[in-house]
Amino acid sequence: MISTLTASLANKVAQHTETLTDKPQQLEVIIQQFFDWGISAGKNILVALIVFVVGRFIISMINKFVAGMLERRHVEATIQSFLKSFVNILLTVLLIISVVSALGINTTSFAALLASAGVAIGMALSGNLQNLAGGLIILLFKPYKVGDWIEAQGTSGSVKEIQIFHTLLTTGDNKVVYIPNGAMSSGVVTNYNRNDTRRVEWIIGVEYGANIEQIKATLEELINADQRILQDPAPMIVLYALSASSVDICIRIWTTQAQYWNVYFDMNRRIYDEFNKRGIDFPFPQLTVHQG
Repeated sequence: MISTLTASLANKVAQHTETLTDKPQQLEVIIQQFFDWGISAGKNILVALIVFVVGRFIISMINKFVAGMLERRHVEATIQSFLKSFVNILLTVLLIISVVSALGINTTSFAALLASAGVAIGMALSGNLQNLAGGLIILLFKPYKVGDWIEAQGTSGSVKEIQIFHTLLTTGDNKVVYIPNGAMSSGVVTNYNRNDTRRVEWIIGVEYGANIEQIKATLEELINADQRILQDPAPMIVLYALSASSVDICIRIWTTQAQYWNVYFDMNRRIYDEFNKRGIDFPFPQLTVHQG
């Protein structure tokens, strides 16, 4: 009996000793595996970082090369901005795929994942796809180009750039407005620079009882003295309306696109000064009350 208990106790001590001996070995294996994984992952991360840095440098060089080539070939600025934006986005997508591949991720499965998500992404980005199609329509039919002053979607400004998805307008107070190309291609766009000449119009109110012939002669003098005003089409001066407190004179002249605002503001000042010199009064609202 005593010999049996002694043998059992010795067996348990031996098993316990063997377990304590195996644990450091197992821990050492785990640490070694973790260390190997860290080296492999660190190498992949380092390679991916190098690919990203080099890729960004190459993309920058390609963008400069494309911009220089388009400039040397005198490609229209509208097409230049669109192509540069398209090339930059395409190269960036390729760089992302390269970085993912350098990290050790299977690009085949990555591509399959993108393909499976294509329908959902397409539905989510349907507006952007419409904007892309709108950008192509703008390049094809050219309702406006870079540098034109246009009015669209409730905004007026100079076209700064036509990108893949948006048209950039610089407003008169130097704000940059991004308008989707889809809306620009399907909405109403007013292009103020499409034609070489523009008509300038003033409505001038004078007092009742004023000499209309004197006023017309004065205006003709001012118009003939300004070389920026075109004689073809001929200027027009007419009695426009009999308003409640004034007789309204309408003046319509034509000038070049570049001189539109200069002529408009200069004539405002000259009409005001000349009317004051010749005693032609400008009216103001009056109310006559008769007491019975």
